[in-house]
Amino acid sequence: MRSFSRTAILALIVLLALPVAAIAGTRIEKQLELSSGGTFRLDTDAGSVSVVGESSGGAVVVVTSKHSDLEDHFKFSFEGSGSEARVRAERRGSRVFNWFRSGPSMHFEVRVPKDVRVFIDTSGGRIELETIDGDVDLDTSGGSITVEDVRGKVVADTSGGSIHISEVWGDVNADTSGGSISISAVDGNVVADTSGGGISMDDISGDIVADTSGGGIRIEEAGGSVHADTSGGPVTVGFSPGNSRGGSLSSSGGGVTARIDPSVGLDIDASTSGGRVYSDIPVTVRGSVSKTVLRGKLNGGGAVLKLRSSGGGIKIESN
Repeated sequence: MRSFSRTAILALIVLLALPVAAIAGTRIEKQLELSSGGTFRLDTDAGSVSVVGESSGGAVVVVTSKHSDLEDHFKFSFEGSGSEARVRAERRGSRVFNWFRSGPSMHFEVRVPKDVRVFIDTSGGRIELETIDGDVDLDTSGGSITVEDVRGKVVADTSGGSIHISEVWGDVNADTSGGSISISAVDGNVVADTSGGGISMDDISGDIVADTSGGGIRIEEAGGSVHADTSGGPVTVGFSPGNSRGGSLSSSGGGVTARIDPSVGLDIDASTSGGRVYSDIPVTVRGSVSKTVLRGKLNGGGAVLKLRSSGGGIKIESN
């Protein structure tokens, strides 16, 4: 009985010690000199990244990992000169590949002055960024990208996840081959391209270009011209009141719906081979009348609104 008790106690001690070892991991924290109006750059061969802009000066970078031998597998460099701060994480040898497959390698938590330019490039995880008053360029091949509250141009590129962008005062360029794109509240032009999901937008003041082969496109409160094309679903676009910029909407995988202000002037050019064309707004028809073609002028004409579908019907509705 005494021997059994000692064994049980030893086993309990080992079990209690396991979680402590498992969470030991690695933590690296660096403070870098970086002035307002400067540039922050992070280039890493693996890992997820989160960036937050703050009112205080300087940059703080915290690297965490569940692996205690992180620095045996990655070489880190941290540089700060006031006008620019740079962080680099390079793999040490090919053996990192097997180690990296066991789970997320590491995470970079970055705090910078809010009025700086930010450039992030990672091959191994998601990117999250918020509250930056400068241009932003984000690139990952291994995860999603989320951006919120940026006063500057946003470029977001991923081949391994979705993109979510909101509250931007500047132009937006979003590109992914591995997920959906959602963009809202942008005071500028937007270009969105994906081959792996749908596209949704809301409250875009400028011109829009949206292209996908992997889902539908839905846009509300479009303030400029809209060029939207998909082979993977329907296209629905609601133009803001007073918007007479026109554009082109096309789908080979579903129907096309355009909701427009009935008081604006537009040249309508609509045709479908997958259904019929319907309009609840009076259009002065040019040429012969057909169930599958509608060409004419709305309120005397203006910019061209071109609608095409081979996967469904076309609807022109009042907004």
